[in-house]
Amino acid sequence: MEAVIKTAFPYVVISVGILLAFQGVLMIVAYTVLAERKVLGWIQGRIGPNRVGPWGVLQPFADLLKFIFKEDLVPDKSTKFVYFLAPMVALTCALLPIVVYPFGPSITSVDWTFLPFGLGEGVKALPLTIAKIDVGVLFVLGITSVGVYGIALAGWSSNSKYSLMGGLRSSAQMISYELAMGASVIGVVMLAGTLDLNGIIYAQQQSPFRWYIIPQFIGFIVFLIAAFAETNRVPFDLPEAETELVAGFHTEYSALKFALFFMAEYVNMFTVSMMCTVLFLGGWYVPGLSHIFEVGSIPYAIVSHIAFIGKICAFLFLYIWIRGTLPRFRFDQLMNFGWKFLLPVAIANVIFTILIVYFLNR
Repeated sequence: MEAVIKTAFPYVVISVGILLAFQGVLMIVAYTVLAERKVLGWIQGRIGPNRVGPWGVLQPFADLLKFIFKEDLVPDKSTKFVYFLAPMVALTCALLPIVVYPFGPSITSVDWTFLPFGLGEGVKALPLTIAKIDVGVLFVLGITSVGVYGIALAGWSSNSKYSLMGGLRSSAQMISYELAMGASVIGVVMLAGTLDLNGIIYAQQQSPFRWYIIPQFIGFIVFLIAAFAETNRVPFDLPEAETELVAGFHTEYSALKFALFFMAEYVNMFTVSMMCTVLFLGGWYVPGLSHIFEVGSIPYAIVSHIAFIGKICAFLFLYIWIRGTLPRFRFDQLMNFGWKFLLPVAIANVIFTILIVYFLNR
């Protein structure tokens, strides 16, 4: 029995970690929607949701119940299997990158030998990440690239010209801006010397700049703009352009399937904000915090985790702020900007970083 418990214990810990991470992300996503409606109301001189619960804090749960109990309409001539598969593909690809992000530093100050059956024997650190992958950057970029299939399949399987147009626009847009996003990441990878997300955070601690946003400011701007385009947000929301395409690729979706697309968009916003935080803002690292708390202690991990979430929320607020202030591009402007300006700037930043790294290592 003891041997069985020892064998199963790591899998139980990993499962609990996955559930906690996904649940935490989904709660943040739910209240990001509420924050967006509140902030947009403030920008436009309105109150925003304020009826369901005190100050409207229960509005996300009311919206979820509305989606669950709405009538689920399915187009007669749609390709049923692909039609049902598309929203699940979109949400799954949005959630998967979460498993490789470090939510905080490892806790090393706790003596784990207090656990029964010798489960703490040999356990020297509790990492605040679900899975440590040496090529975490490539994993995230690869999974986010696959996410476009959910949108493209939704547009095609609905058998609607409006949905198909939205899907085609999204495919063209995401392919165009993925190149600039990938190029903007190369500079950080060269400075850190690793593709591991944990390694990039620790490399920033050793850097004289502490955060890579300083030496890679151009890469940061390119990444930020490409992130807005990748997540189909204003001013790059052409795939959903409600005023032109009747909501684009998800025109024929309703009830819970529409809610899955809705959640996937906001989860993508969250994961892209995590990526930007890890690459350019040091992830969970706070300069000077090690002088206040012992590195590896529980207080150090808690404050670092709060700082990580705070940086992510700052990016989410930027998403909302830009939505309330900037107009949408025309499609020709969007494509010209991506190919003729953003990609050359990203490549120039890579070349400049190569020269800097070369002369520093001579």
